[in-house]
Amino acid sequence: MKILITTFGTRGDIQPFIALGKGLTAAGHEVGLCTSEGYRASIEEYGLRYLHMDNDLLRLSQAALGEVSGIGDSMSVARQMMPALRRSMDDEWRAAQAFEPDAIVYHPKCLGSLHIADKLGIPAFMSLPLPFYTPTSEFPVPFMSGLALGGWFNRLSYGLMSLPSLMYRGLINDLRKKALGLRPLRGIPDLLTRGDGSPVPALYSYSAHLLPVPKDFPPHAHVTGYWFLDHQGDWQPEPGLMRFLESGAPPIYIGFGSMGARKGAERARIVLEALEKCDQRAILIRGWGGLTADSLPENVYMVESVPHDWLFPRVAAVVHHGGAGTTAAGLRAGKPSVICPFIADQPFWGKLVYERGVGPRPVPQRNLSAGTLAEAIATAVEDEAMGRCAAELGDLIRAEDGVGRAVDIIGAVSR
Repeated sequence: MKILITTFGTRGDIQPFIALGKGLTAAGHEVGLCTSEGYRASIEEYGLRYLHMDNDLLRLSQAALGEVSGIGDSMSVARQMMPALRRSMDDEWRAAQAFEPDAIVYHPKCLGSLHIADKLGIPAFMSLPLPFYTPTSEFPVPFMSGLALGGWFNRLSYGLMSLPSLMYRGLINDLRKKALGLRPLRGIPDLLTRGDGSPVPALYSYSAHLLPVPKDFPPHAHVTGYWFLDHQGDWQPEPGLMRFLESGAPPIYIGFGSMGARKGAERARIVLEALEKCDQRAILIRGWGGLTADSLPENVYMVESVPHDWLFPRVAAVVHHGGAGTTAAGLRAGKPSVICPFIADQPFWGKLVYERGVGPRPVPQRNLSAGTLAEAIATAVEDEAMGRCAAELGDLIRAEDGVGRAVDIIGAVSR
């Protein structure tokens, strides 16, 4: 079977789909992965066929993520991206025409893929590592995780999250009419229903050991477990990093992914002061988040990037922004997590990590100071019960086969 995967976003949005592509290929399927040109080398490195998507949307996202500080900024950025989004939807359609898939697996940020599947009359699977779309009474939509709403209002909150899709209805209808020859949508676009009225299967690639599957999830909403992409076997760390790791006690990992480059220097200053207060060694990751410092003390090593699956087993705890991918990698390694969320789903993961007992209470970026961060790091390193809980959860997650589960579901539904 030929399976087209479409996704877009930061590296954390791409790597799980590469892992899925590898799993599908191992199961005998032919896979094409359509995403921004900037990730072409990474995709081909793992032996998958790359299908083109314009790089403008990735470039705009990378620039915007350094500046976004709240919902207002996010909405402004979304409006600026409209032309690039329309081009990316055309690229999705061109990829489908070139590849001629029997099924599509897509991240919901790829706005054209569900409609392309309708045009082609093939199965489609929406996927993301977050239970964002399927209503449940057990918790509100993750972007509202700080609110105690109760059962009926929890379900209602998922309907509210469909309202932003009105912003994209014009783009979607333009694709449907001009490229696909389909009737335009009316009202709020329904992301959970096919054109024929059938439900869209959802593949939620997170672990039920962290967040149990809601009892009111329908049969077509699947929690598969995480989709991990391990580093290639020939990857080697730089010599300075190895010397640092071997020169003392396991350090702390600190990195904020793709968030907040505008305040990278200020955030690095806070981090260094916190490390001095709690007397901890640390590895700092620059990343898109732009941690920068003119000089570093001997107990701190800074590097551009390191594969999480290689580094995290070698550290004492992980401090990060709470992105789904970094959260998953820290939990898999069995390490306590200090989550310092910015926006979106990051507070949701921070709250879950705290409630599960595998990390201290989250430290939101608006409250980030040397004192609050030092206290959270000390708790993560010194709390023995937290360490045991993190290790136990790591054992459970490592025993899962999220990719294998997803491959089985795709195969069964697509027959």
